Amino acid sequence: MARELRSVRTRHDDPEIPDSVEPRDLDKGARTELKTLSKENAEWVARHLVMAARLIEDDPELAHQHAMSAARRAGRIGVVRETLAITAYATGDFALALRELRTYRRISGSNDQLPLMVDSERGVGRADRALELGRSVDRTTLPNDVQASLAIAMSGARLDLGQTEAALAELEIPQLDPNRAFSWSPDLFHAYADVLEELGREEQAATWRERATRAEEAIGAALSVDEHETVDIVEEEFEGVDIDFDESGEVDESGEVDSFAVVEAGDSDLDADAVIELEDPLHDDATQDDEDEDEDEDKGDDGTVPTER
Repeated sequence: MARELRSVRTRHDDPEIPDSVEPRDLDKGARTELKTLSKENAEWVARHLVMAARLIEDDPELAHQHAMSAARRAGRIGVVRETLAITAYATGDFALALRELRTYRRISGSNDQLPLMVDSERGVGRADRALELGRSVDRTTLPNDVQASLAIAMSGARLDLGQTEAALAELEIPQLDPNRAFSWSPDLFHAYADVLEELGREEQAATWRERATRAEEAIGAALSVDEHETVDIVEEEFEGVDIDFDESGEVDESGEVDSFAVVEAGDSDLDADAVIELEDPLHDDATQDDEDEDEDEDKGDDGTVPTER
């Protein structure tokens, strides 16, 4: 009796995609990257990327399955490897996230995911290496939101090493503007408050937490003014803000009341000084990055992500 021949390749069960999910639901820039694939394959990959994005917050494990399914068919596409890295990070697989982020950077030439790379180095217990990686790139070449995220990641690495004062200094960057709300402001303010608490400066920490809350509310209000109107919070057009810090590391505001303003970029005529004034102003009382793109990464690509069809 003839024996049945079976494939030696591992069987992969792709997660289901609702019929309502369409390729056009994917970001236009990401769809452009998929144009090197066949039409059928591009649509299949796009739908999995859409699902990964939708599930990342509520079900990161399932989002990761969708990302892996996309990677099995389109492993040479930057946005696919980026998505796989982000979902791996969300599930706590920092080694995989780091490997995929290195691959993404090599494919795309972009440093925009450098903060996640730094945080992934922290995740695998290499805080010193994380700091080296963060210092290996000229921060002024990065978008402002990436600069803010990198400062937060670098501050975390300092905390890992018990360098609390240095952790605070990492966050004292031009984007730490107490008077204006940008997309990065809430996270940056919260991070600054966390370090102040570590230093025992509870009152200052409370002030920055209140600023973070007000920034979140201001941004939310600006974005919900008209559901049919898009209001972008300025990132790329941000002009450096001079912030003076006294010897204790506290922002020196010269006794002035700081009132929040959300900067709009929805109108092409708006410049960086155009703001939406808010009521109830808040009073303040008081590396060598890739030298080890080594065997780790090369081994990981073999078998994990076959050539796309």
